[in-house]
Amino acid sequence: MNWQLGGERTNPRTRAALRRIKGWVHENFRLSADDTVSVNEVACQLPGCPPIETVIVFWTREGAMRHHYKVFKPAVDVVAQDLPPWWMKDALAVSDDFECSCC
Repeated sequence: MNWQLGGERTNPRTRAALRRIKGWVHENFRLSADDTVSVNEVACQLPGCPPIETVIVFWTREGAMRHHYKVFKPAVDVVAQDLPPWWMKDALAVSDDFECSCC
């Protein structure tokens, strides 16, 4: 998997979509202003993998937990309903030893 650098990230529509998704994540999971959210597009070269997926990671100050999930489409195609429900927040938490080539 490769980070999507340049190209689409410099596209104003993609930048706006990434900001919009970040806001949805803060709102959806009821995060505080101090919680960190990262939203990126990732290009995948593996067979069966969508060519571009949107990776969402957030860290909460409560317990300093990292949460991670993907939406299997480009950021400009992501809608608020693609986010998991707020009550799944704890299920998205990953351990400190969790390794992923995407984030």
